[in-house]
Amino acid sequence: MTPQPVAAANIAVTRLILTDFRCYESLRLDLDARPVVLTGPNGAGKTNLLEAVSFLAPGRGLRRAQLSDIGRREAGVDPAGHDKAAIPWAVAATVTVDGETVEIGTGVVAAPPGGNQPNRRAVRIDGADAPSQSVLGEWVHAIWLTPEMDRLFSEGASERRRFIDRLVFGFDAAHAECLTGYERSMRERARLLRDSRGGRGADPSWLGALEDRMARAGVAVAAARLAFVARMNVACKLGVGPFPAADLRIDGEIETLLETLPALDAEDRVRFALAANRARDTEAGRSTFGAHRSDLICRHVVKNVAARQCSTGEQKALLISIVLANMRLQALERGIAPILLFDEIAAHLDEERREALFDEICASGAQAWMTGTDEALFTPLADRASYIRVSDAQLNALSRPNALPYLNSLL
Repeated sequence: MTPQPVAAANIAVTRLILTDFRCYESLRLDLDARPVVLTGPNGAGKTNLLEAVSFLAPGRGLRRAQLSDIGRREAGVDPAGHDKAAIPWAVAATVTVDGETVEIGTGVVAAPPGGNQPNRRAVRIDGADAPSQSVLGEWVHAIWLTPEMDRLFSEGASERRRFIDRLVFGFDAAHAECLTGYERSMRERARLLRDSRGGRGADPSWLGALEDRMARAGVAVAAARLAFVARMNVACKLGVGPFPAADLRIDGEIETLLETLPALDAEDRVRFALAANRARDTEAGRSTFGAHRSDLICRHVVKNVAARQCSTGEQKALLISIVLANMRLQALERGIAPILLFDEIAAHLDEERREALFDEICASGAQAWMTGTDEALFTPLADRASYIRVSDAQLNALSRPNALPYLNSLL
């Protein structure tokens, strides 16, 4: 099935500049708004480019790496015999959003010498300092799939929560701040309980204030997830060509409360549960109730089977189906298609699904960044994409991939 075009603008990186980022000492890449195909051997630096683009959106990037692990490291050791520390890094980009151009810069600002403050991440928009990285969400939304995410449905709930929350960010800019506030209050409460013998020695007003913040933020986070999943299910069940339709559900304590209670009543229930669990949470060293325990449940609609029971190939196809449905929903509701970052996306797809994926991306107008070791897998994109060969952190533009291996495979 050939996807019907979606009338939407897009978000496109038209210039990317890296300084001491991962394996790149210095790099400048100029592009148009078409999808970008990065090919080359393993370890050449392809995924590092996707990670750099992911830092143009809020969050810790597609690898969730520590800031200190991202900067390029010089070979050798320092005078004390330790490996040399990572160099502060920077990512700068020119981004077009619905025809409007914005200059985005982010990177690590070194802490003052002699102090105890850690390095911090800074963000600049059009040359002006931004108060926090959440401002990036006003300009860039990015969705990514990496090989590590192929196990999303078979491993723990934390990665599935992060996955669904990142999708929510694209529709609810306040969701990221709300989630950050919830997690900050939760950490402060855990520390207070630990340091005050289960809260018995703590200022009750302080502990109550933290639980009030957790209740209000937790209900807001859960409500945003529920509202998003309800809209996503409509898009998911339509399916995308040969990709299976998915059915999504949020399984969580607060989400369950919201199914029968107004938000204010649910907040009261959460406050009561947190207060009642103080001793238990002190012993556990963590909060045992709340929005941080929710899980994303996915089912294969046609087979009526839980995603975790599907084959590895079916799970990957379900993930791609969800991302494509999200992309189309954003294009329809917001009028702007997000940036897609697909690491090694084509290698384990059959020919029909590869072509369907490429057609869907191009029909949406999204700028997708895709990596792979085999250039021939991307031949169906023809001149609808830009092609770049990556080798030892060096980039070479290609007019288009070599079509002969692809053609020979069809004979």
